[in-house]
Amino acid sequence: MSPSAPTPVDAVQSPGPQPPKNGLDRFFKISERGSTVSRELRGGLATFFAMAYIVVLNPIILGAGQDKFGHHLDNGQLVTATALMAGLSTLLMGVIGNVPIAVAAGLGINAVVSLQLAPKMSWPDAMGMVVLAGLVLMILVASGLRQRVMDAIPNGLRRAIAIGIGLFISLVGLVDAGFVTRNPDAAHTTVPLALGQGGQLQGWPVLVFVVGLALMFVLTVRKTKGAILIGMVVMAVVAIIINAVAEIPDASWGLAVPNVPDSLVGAPDFGLIGQISLFGGFKEVGLLTGCLFVFTVLLSGFFDAMGTIIGVGEEAGLTDENGSLPGMGRILMVDGIAVAAGGVGSASANTCFVESTAGVGEGARTGLANVVTGGLFLLALVFTPLATVVPSQAATPALLVVGFLIMSANVREIDWSDFTVAVPAFLTIISMPFTYSITNGIGMGVLAFILLRTATGRFKEIPWLLNAVGLAFLVYFLLNPIEQVLGVR
Repeated sequence: MSPSAPTPVDAVQSPGPQPPKNGLDRFFKISERGSTVSRELRGGLATFFAMAYIVVLNPIILGAGQDKFGHHLDNGQLVTATALMAGLSTLLMGVIGNVPIAVAAGLGINAVVSLQLAPKMSWPDAMGMVVLAGLVLMILVASGLRQRVMDAIPNGLRRAIAIGIGLFISLVGLVDAGFVTRNPDAAHTTVPLALGQGGQLQGWPVLVFVVGLALMFVLTVRKTKGAILIGMVVMAVVAIIINAVAEIPDASWGLAVPNVPDSLVGAPDFGLIGQISLFGGFKEVGLLTGCLFVFTVLLSGFFDAMGTIIGVGEEAGLTDENGSLPGMGRILMVDGIAVAAGGVGSASANTCFVESTAGVGEGARTGLANVVTGGLFLLALVFTPLATVVPSQAATPALLVVGFLIMSANVREIDWSDFTVAVPAFLTIISMPFTYSITNGIGMGVLAFILLRTATGRFKEIPWLLNAVGLAFLVYFLLNPIEQVLGVR
């Protein structure tokens, strides 16, 4: 899932359509959409600062996982991959889609790749499945099926998927920061998680997390633009100062002990680019499980991207009287390309960011704003040493802020009075964090919805596409007994 902007700012009043002044104006339809070059530049800058934290946060999430063979991805290479793919995808969306919607590695999807796919295969295999998900998205767009599949999922269930992912990434943040730890099996306790170490918060790194979380929430409540990024920068500086004056074991920090690098600029490391195996993952987990993993990546970003595109388009005043966004086919195709590009770059799937509303609030109405945002992401490639000094405790508070924003934006949209929707939504929401699996949450929700609608005599209301998805998940949950009956692994 992409994160939500701290708070959409008030839209700048448009002066109304004007005739094009030059070729740049004509290409991006700047005057036609009632904007100006200066507003597009300001908007692109605002969007970048609102979402630049992903250059730090995405490597932390991906770097926290290890593949089946115990390999971790290099943090410096991940920073390069994240910035490069975000820059290229955002530029593509601006030039082809001509909308001020920035694109980068999606939170939630990267957790799926890091915590669900990679542990069962190699990193190239996991990234290959991300590429396959992007290719499927492109096929769905070209055939018109993407909109039909979107319509097949009930709104309440779509909202629940978003909330579940929000809670899931919040739990990931708490664990990565050391605020919550897993009780060792030797404890023989029914409580699987505990506060800090032995039920107590200990150490300077955890304090950095707590203060950072408080700071980000305060800035968010005060509607400060770039609240998450500001919080990260401030707490990274605090962590560096603490590390310089206090004796802290290296292992206490999520990354290497934070020290000011010898140089603020450095050559980007492109070592992860192109490190993919398209079909190697199927050899590790089998055809059915592999297909479901691809489906999970696909679904994780599918609905969030659609909602983000429409939401930002509406706020920018780009939708027509029917709520449709002109050029939606091109925009969705770029979204599919971005998912695949993220896999090719080993940055996880790219998706549209709601933080783009920060740019819209500054007056952005065209793809020129994306050119600015994308260019800044590419410029960030030479500043990777800055990103690698940020410890996880300074960055992971963003996961909880994002989780809250996702929940607050979606929970009220679920019809809790209709139990055939409310029960599947509830199961979806709790299954994701409690089973540490987004796949399980989606499957539980879909199957519960089909069951309850059928039990209440409303089977005909269920779209056939949703029944097909439910059948796939039924096989997924029963895979072990099925394999035993068939005598396969």
